[in-house]
Parts: sequence; C-alpha cells; structure tokens
Amino acid sequence: MLSLEAILEARPRVRETSRHTPCEYSHTFSALTGAEIHLKLENQQRTGAFKIRGATNRIATLTQAEKDAGVVTASAGNHAQGVALAATRTGVDSKIVMPENAPIAKVKATKNYGASVVLHGVDYSEAAERAHEIEREEDRTYLHAFDDPDVMAGQGTIGLEIIEDCPEVDTVVVPIGGGGLISGIATAIKEQRPDVRVIGVQAEGASSAASSLEKGELVTLDSVDTVADGIATRSIGEQTFPIIRERVDEVVTVSDPRIATALVQLLERSKTLVEGAGAVPLAAVLFERFDYDEDEVIVPALCGGNIDMNMLSTVIVRGLVETGRYLKIRTVLTDRPGALEDLLDIFSAHRANIYGIQHDRTSRDISMSDTEVEIDLEMRGHDHVEAFLEDLRSEGYEVDVLV
Repeated sequence: MLSLEAILEARPRVRETSRHTPCEYSHTFSALTGAEIHLKLENQQRTGAFKIRGATNRIATLTQAEKDAGVVTASAGNHAQGVALAATRTGVDSKIVMPENAPIAKVKATKNYGASVVLHGVDYSEAAERAHEIEREEDRTYLHAFDDPDVMAGQGTIGLEIIEDCPEVDTVVVPIGGGGLISGIATAIKEQRPDVRVIGVQAEGASSAASSLEKGELVTLDSVDTVADGIATRSIGEQTFPIIRERVDEVVTVSDPRIATALVQLLERSKTLVEGAGAVPLAAVLFERFDYDEDEVIVPALCGGNIDMNMLSTVIVRGLVETGRYLKIRTVLTDRPGALEDLLDIFSAHRANIYGIQHDRTSRDISMSDTEVEIDLEMRGHDHVEAFLEDLRSEGYEVDVLV
C-alpha cells in the first residue's frame, strides 16, 4: 500500500514542474458555514489542475527504454494536460486518448502542451480501452490516470503542503473520481496526523466509490452523468479502493445543482474559477453533506480550474436558478393592445429585471386570439420568486416555470 515515504520521495521530482499552491483562509465561506475554511487552490496549479504532480512523478520513474518508446494514457482532460507537459519537458513522446465529448478547452490545451490527441468513446472508460489498444500496438507505456502508486504518490504531495501551510487543520475534503488524488492526500495526512479527518466527495451521477464502500467490493457503474467531468469515472481503481477504505473517514455525494451553486459562489464571492470537480468539496461543506463543528478548521481541495466556457455559462445559469436569481416563465396573453403592458406592470412592482421576451402567436397549444410569451428574469432570491409568482397567479395569469 502507498506509503508516506513514497510521497516524500516524489516531492523533489514533482517540484520540477508543479507549483506549491496556496491554502488561503476564506472569510466568506467561514462566515457562511461557521467553520474556519481554508481553500487549497490547486486550480492555480500549472496546467490548471493537480494532475501534473502525479504525471511528473510517474514519468520520472520510467526507464530510458520506456522513455524512448513513448507513453500513452486516457483522460477526460486534466491528466491529459499533466502527462503532455511532463512528457514534453523530458523529451518523451505522448499520445492521449480523450472522450469524444471532452471539453474543447482541455483538448486544445493538451495539444498545445505537445501531445497528440485521439478522441474516442463516450467517457473515460471507453477512452481507456482505446488507449490500451494503442499501448499494445505501439509498445508504449500506459500511464494510468489514478490506479498507479507513483501517480498517487505525486498527488500526495498536496497533503504534505496542506499539513505544512495549515497545521491546525481538522478536516480535509477531497473530490473522488478514480481515487488517486484522495489516496495520495489521505496517505500523506493520516501517516503524519491520524487525528485529521479525510472526507471524500463524489458527484451523485458518478458515485462509484460510495457504492463500492457500501457493498464492500469494487462497483463499476453502467454510466456516469455529471457536470463534474473531471471525476466522471465509472469505477475507482483496484489499488485506490483499499486505500480509500482504510484511510478515508467518510465518502459523501453531492448533486449537480449543488455543485453549480458552489461554483457560482466561488466565482462571485471569492473571484475563484474552478471546474465542476473543483467545486465538489466546497459543495459538500456548504450543503453540510457531512457533520462538522463550529470553528472546525476545514480545507476543501479545489482540484482544478479547467472548465470549458460553454459549460461555464450553463453552470452559471444553473447556479443562479438554484439560488433563486434567475427565472424563466411562460404565460399566455390575450392578443390585444396593452396586454403585455398590464403584465409588465406586475414585473415593475416587484422590481423583476427582464433579460429577454419572446412572443409566439403560432403555437398550436393556444387559441388563435392569444399569444404565448416566454420571459427571462433576474430575481433576488427564492422569497422574491415566490412572492412574484404568487402575485402573477392571483391576477389570473397561468404561469409555467421553465427554469
């Protein structure tokens, strides 16, 4: 099983390409939760995520013959960039297989770091199958994204930094995809400070670790569905599972709407951009997915910031919906002069700000003397939304909430 010694040995290798990222106290999230929150900002890492650590350590352990033959791996994006940069810096040829729906920004970044990219499959598991075929066809060394002790040791250097920068820590919260990150961090922390809790967090739509722990054996999901593409794996690793079982105190899950809410709050309140997987640990804290005490010192590990801009816009809107700050409604008006003005008087009375209005007189679902109206609105919270909708309906409008 992975040891603290292996992580300490990895540290000087990892320093060659990675940064010692900040662990910053957050006034905002401490006030919101009552705990003392320190954010481990691994989204500020080179390549935008923690994966550069494990990739660097693994490539450093290759023989010269393996380096000459080149490497191959599969990744949803962050491991891809880490391998690409680490390989390029050491003169090793790298080929990366990424799912066909991988974020465009991550695909472009991987190519820019010097790797050749193959798009294959609907998720990480299918991409990995193709990568193993390339491994056999081209005699390359396969660099596993998480189920490799050298990769885990590299990721474990984050745990060393947390203990050094926040020695008063009580609880560390870590996202789980395949389990390499939390295996490394948990080992680094538990072998130095066994009193510190390590909490793992998964997206509800990719909860293989939670399911495996519940059943006492590795569980492979049929599919995954989450905004947190960086942790969208159907199974944790054969080598990471026993480490998680032994060294992680609890594994919880969070829903995509809560992930979106945490991401928006990080953007708005802390001016910190993360991807879905990076928001998962904070979401678990904000929505109290595990028990913690007032004034407890908690470090959520924000593991990455590589989010596709199209996905970012979708997640922001979803986060605003979840906090009652964005509303889209549909109603039907009599097609006569002044009907829209009467409706807008109610909007004005409630100070509901209009983003856009769409009229449709051609819908088959309405009378030929009516018009259907869809309206996008900026609101000020759930209470504002409820009062606004109640007033509309009391005035006789039939209102459908679309988002």
